[in-house]
Amino acid sequence: MSSEPEAKRTKMSALDQLKEHSVVVADTGDFEVMKEYKPTDATTNPSLILSAAGMEQYQHILDKAIKYGKENGSNVEEQVAETLDMLSVLFGCEILKIIPGRVSVEVDARLSFDKDASISKAIKLINMFAEYGIKKDRILIKLASTWEGIQAARELEKKHGIHCNLTLLFSLYQAIACAEANVTLISPFVGRILDWYVEHTKKTYKGKDDPGVVSVTRVYNYYKKFGYKTQVMGASFRNTGEIRELAGCDLLTISPKLLQELADSEDPLKRVLDPKLAAETEMEKVSLSEAQFRWHLNEEQMATDKLSDGIRKFAADTRKLESLIKTLLVKQ
Repeated sequence: MSSEPEAKRTKMSALDQLKEHSVVVADTGDFEVMKEYKPTDATTNPSLILSAAGMEQYQHILDKAIKYGKENGSNVEEQVAETLDMLSVLFGCEILKIIPGRVSVEVDARLSFDKDASISKAIKLINMFAEYGIKKDRILIKLASTWEGIQAARELEKKHGIHCNLTLLFSLYQAIACAEANVTLISPFVGRILDWYVEHTKKTYKGKDDPGVVSVTRVYNYYKKFGYKTQVMGASFRNTGEIRELAGCDLLTISPKLLQELADSEDPLKRVLDPKLAAETEMEKVSLSEAQFRWHLNEEQMATDKLSDGIRKFAADTRKLESLIKTLLVKQ
C-alpha cells in the first residue's frame, strides 16, 4: 500500500511530458505565470501588454516608460510613440529575467505593409534592448506574415543578424515564403483557423480533423521534408486537444489556462509530429514569386480573412494602449 502514493508522485504531468517533445512558450505578459510554469521562451503582443499594463503590479514599468517617453519626445505624438517602444522593451527585459530563452517583441501591426518602416522599427527596438545589456540573440522580432513583413524579416536576418518571428500565419504559402526568406521562426495560429471553419461550416472539429491542427501539421511536414531551418511554433490554441495533436512541433506557445490544464493532467502524452514521419509524406517543393504569393493567399479565403482581421485587432489594441499612455502623459 505504501508504494502507491510514491508511484503517483513519480507520474509526469502532461505539461512535463510535452516539454520532452516541444519547447513550451508562455503566451502571456504576466510574469507570475511565467515563474509558475517555467517556459523556455515567452511571447508578447499589444493585447498581452495592454492587459498587463492594467495590472497594479506592473505600474512601475508603465511609469518608467512614460518618463522615458516624456524625455525623448518633442510633442505628445512622439512621446506616446517613444513610451510605447520603451514599454515593449521594459516588459521584454523583465521577462528575460525569468525565462532562459528568448522573448518575442512585436513590431507595430500598422507597419505590416511597410517593409522599410518595419526594418527601422525592429533595429530601433534591438538597439534599445542593447542599452539594457540584452543581446539580440535573446530577442525575436515579431512581424505579420504579409509579403512586406516577410521581406523585412529576410533583410533583418541576412543583413543585421536580427532573428524574426513571423506571426498571423494561416496558410502553407505564407509558411513557404517565410522559409524561403530564411526567417528564424513562424507562428501559425491554430485556434483562429478553427474559429473560421466553425463559423463558416457550422461543424464541430476534434483531434486530427481540427483544421488548425491539419494546417500546422502540413507546414511542419513541409519544413522537415525539405530541410528548412525555420522553426514552427504552434500558437493560439483553443483546447489542450489541439496541443496534444501537435506534440513534437518545434515550439508551442500556450495560454495560462491551458498550461494549467496540462499541468493538472497526468494522462499520457505522445509525440505526434516527427521529422522521420515528415520525410515520408508526399509533397512537392514550391518556390514563390511575389505575384504567386499574393495570388495563393487571395485564393485562400480563410487565410486572407484571418490575416487582415488579426492585423486590425493588434492595431486596435495598440491604439488602446496609446490612448492609455496619452492619458497618463497628460496627468504627469
